[in-house]
Amino acid sequence: MASRRKLLTLESINPSIRAAKVPILGSITIRASEIQREIEQGIHKPFPRITSCCYGDMQMMGHRPRTFFRQVAALCTYPDLLESAQFPEDAKTRARAILKTLDSGSVGSYNPDYIAQTLPQKIASYVTRRDNGAPSDPRNIIVCSGASQAVLSALSLVVNEEPELKMGVLVPVPCYPLYTDTIALCGGVMLPYYPEEERGWAVSASRIRESLSAARKRCVPRVICVINPGNPTGHVLTPENISELILLAAEEKLLIFADEVYQDNVFAPGAVFQSFKKVLYQMGAEYSERVQLMSVHSISKGISGECGFRAGYIEFVNIDPAVFEFLYILKSFDIPAVIGALMQEVVLDPPQAGDPSYETFMKEKETLLHNLSENAQNTEKILNQTPGIHCNPIQGGLYAFPRVKIPERAIRLAQDRGQEPDDFFCHLLLEDTGIVLCSGNAFGQAAGTYHIRITLLHPIDELKSILQKITQFHTRFLAEYS
Repeated sequence: MASRRKLLTLESINPSIRAAKVPILGSITIRASEIQREIEQGIHKPFPRITSCCYGDMQMMGHRPRTFFRQVAALCTYPDLLESAQFPEDAKTRARAILKTLDSGSVGSYNPDYIAQTLPQKIASYVTRRDNGAPSDPRNIIVCSGASQAVLSALSLVVNEEPELKMGVLVPVPCYPLYTDTIALCGGVMLPYYPEEERGWAVSASRIRESLSAARKRCVPRVICVINPGNPTGHVLTPENISELILLAAEEKLLIFADEVYQDNVFAPGAVFQSFKKVLYQMGAEYSERVQLMSVHSISKGISGECGFRAGYIEFVNIDPAVFEFLYILKSFDIPAVIGALMQEVVLDPPQAGDPSYETFMKEKETLLHNLSENAQNTEKILNQTPGIHCNPIQGGLYAFPRVKIPERAIRLAQDRGQEPDDFFCHLLLEDTGIVLCSGNAFGQAAGTYHIRITLLHPIDELKSILQKITQFHTRFLAEYS
């Protein structure tokens, strides 16, 4: 008689997949959706609607897309519009140039040559311009369907099971959970290193060495991941910080994986983004010809905010060309949408001075960065005036990651409910104000500290109101649970 036992159960699935975490909002999202439905059914709440203050999706948060980027995408998608007087001539010129490189002039084709050859050449030109002439070889650039897929593809190449010990990957904590989950899926070991919150999230090579020394007892460290600008911390690494990390990688024989998707979202006075590639080449041939580097960028963040088009790239530095043969196998499972790929081309080469679209483009760009800067300053000011909340200076990215005080009584109640203390805080905040935040434990945090992540993408006055509600709630929270 055939067995009635089911083949696929929770116990039988791949243990590496089982090790991946739930989404960063988890039960908070579920409860927020329930509350929104209750409001629509007429059930009274102390607020009129749910307010999401957790996502880095610009357009979901109400930001309009960049006009020029969408004009070129529209013209390439429906070339009949090239005859329309509604579009500026530079957008038409750009669209015609792109269409000439596509098979039969159509975005509906797979366009393998455009994805594998034409676009990498465009990206290499951008990287060289960005890095003050540092060479970039298009053969070392792979186009992917977004940064998440780029991370998965790249780490899949380097994370493997050693004969005796698994491979270890150093990851900043806090960090975006994509990294911890990808390492788990690949069967590697995540090795946390902790940027110093008390020093504005500065990265210390000496503390990383301590992590390495302890880690070698249980795994073989091979990779160090760096997110610059930081997500969720909003810090921007200085060239000195980057040089220190490159020296560490050279000494410890580590491959550097640089997540640089927020490189265009730098707005604090004096803060300047420097790529790992640029600093590596400034350090001379001793390092630029030896240290292995993978860097990732995408169109989801920056000034474009085109999350839905799903396009990004990886640049490989000092990687054995034979490795690419296997990367192309991985790439066969990840064919990026052509419309997203051509958007990547336009994002990296926007209108220049003298072009008809230049003034509009610059106005849109400057407005976005001004609003992010204003929101960052207001967030620091309002939160740091509140007893029990501390927010470090926010230099870039799209988020604040303030530390919140949670009293011992609230911690015990959270534990009794099977919750993390900052999840407990965020759930109570949601029920009281309708505001949805990410709790810090989703990103990792030093033991005994609790955080929340707040997006900076709301309109300036709206974010002020949200911050005031958060601080008022926190004051009541401390009074009730202290």
